[in-house]
Amino acid sequence: MVMKGRGTRATLFGLAATLAAGLLAGCGSDTGEQKADHRITVWTQENLPPRMAATKKVVSRFEKESGVHVDLVGVDEAQLPQLIMSAAAAGKLPDVIGAVPMGQVWQMYGNGLLNTKVAQQVVADLNPRTFNPNALSLTADGASRLAVPSDAWLQILVYRKDLFAKAGLRPPTSYASALKAAAALDKGDRAGISLATDPSDVFTQQSFEDLALANGCRLVDDKGEVALGSPACRTAFRTYDTLAREHGAPGTQSVDTTRATYFSGRSGMMVWSSFLLDELAGLRSDALPSCPQCKKDPGFLARNTGIVTSLQGPDGKEPAQFGEITSWAVTRTAETGASRKFIEYMMGKGYADWFDMAPEGKIPVRNGTTADPEVFRDAWRGADMGVDKRRSLQQAYPSGLVDQLLKGVGEMQRWGLTEGQGALVGATNGELPVAKAIGSMTGGQESPEEAAREAAEEVAALKKSLQ
Repeated sequence: MVMKGRGTRATLFGLAATLAAGLLAGCGSDTGEQKADHRITVWTQENLPPRMAATKKVVSRFEKESGVHVDLVGVDEAQLPQLIMSAAAAGKLPDVIGAVPMGQVWQMYGNGLLNTKVAQQVVADLNPRTFNPNALSLTADGASRLAVPSDAWLQILVYRKDLFAKAGLRPPTSYASALKAAAALDKGDRAGISLATDPSDVFTQQSFEDLALANGCRLVDDKGEVALGSPACRTAFRTYDTLAREHGAPGTQSVDTTRATYFSGRSGMMVWSSFLLDELAGLRSDALPSCPQCKKDPGFLARNTGIVTSLQGPDGKEPAQFGEITSWAVTRTAETGASRKFIEYMMGKGYADWFDMAPEGKIPVRNGTTADPEVFRDAWRGADMGVDKRRSLQQAYPSGLVDQLLKGVGEMQRWGLTEGQGALVGATNGELPVAKAIGSMTGGQESPEEAAREAAEEVAALKKSLQ
């Protein structure tokens, strides 16, 4: 969902991959480590003002303790591919980039922009056993450690418990139960579900991948061949079409409109990310629940919302969990000693402050230290979320949800990464072939089968262009 930026979009990946390859081939001035001067440039995609302010406080402590000066620069995720190209061409890559999603990590790795040895050294120094194994696996290419995983958010399906109970419906944990609920709750001015359909938004692609994984639909098969035309994927497209077009809110639905529809009480379900949880609890003045009951009782919607963290389709072997892991990436020209110290600090002494910026969407992937194996998970459980008001996850929601979120990181799946197709994942996040097919399908321009075929052909063309 690229949710850490509340709706920023990762764009131009395919173009970035193509142009970066040409640019980097001619870059002779940035092929080695910078001369050590104890000064590093750190780009962070946590560029919202409150999060920049929080990061600067941690960085200031690091500077005082280490003697390393840090030039902290906030960058927008949508602009990162172009910024990286320009910096590489000019021989001015930053030393470290923070909050980098997996697709972008693989994009940089494919273009030879990462220092994987430093990332490997950091994880070794911190002790790999203190990290979530799945987070380490998803941010590696076999034995090569691409980046240092820092935190995660999960995709969730939220639903109106009160409406479900009144209609005698079971929680929407499967395709069948979600479809039944969407049809039953689609009445009057209330839609059955809020589901993304915007063809230009990566959120649409992420929402579909969430449902597709649940049915065993894969981007590529074990041989690396595009698999979006498989029976499992066609079922996923048909299900998405039924939910979004037949029982969803009218018009093109985006990351903002889906939330607004659910918050106003005009939909019975919604697919979003765990970044929703502070807003749902009424802790952000710019995104407050606005349902009729919410005016007198701000906590009404949160109390009456159930949360499903994993869904299962008829062809899926087990429930699947979609999410994103963001990482600290070290560039190929980084001052290695200072960069290493910085990341180890941010994953050690500064780690609790890092995920405290938005704990609902920055679930720790390092559980603790060798001496105290649960210290970071425990700190996260008590961390306050929100902007205008602050409450901990444990205060706002049942403890079972907190456990589900932590467990979900270990069960997270993603298209293409375990098959070694990270570069393709990055490219699809930019070109958005699946989102475009979803937009055409839910707009009535093509059938689910045609949408599946179109998406498969577009992804196959992207794959060929990367070879």
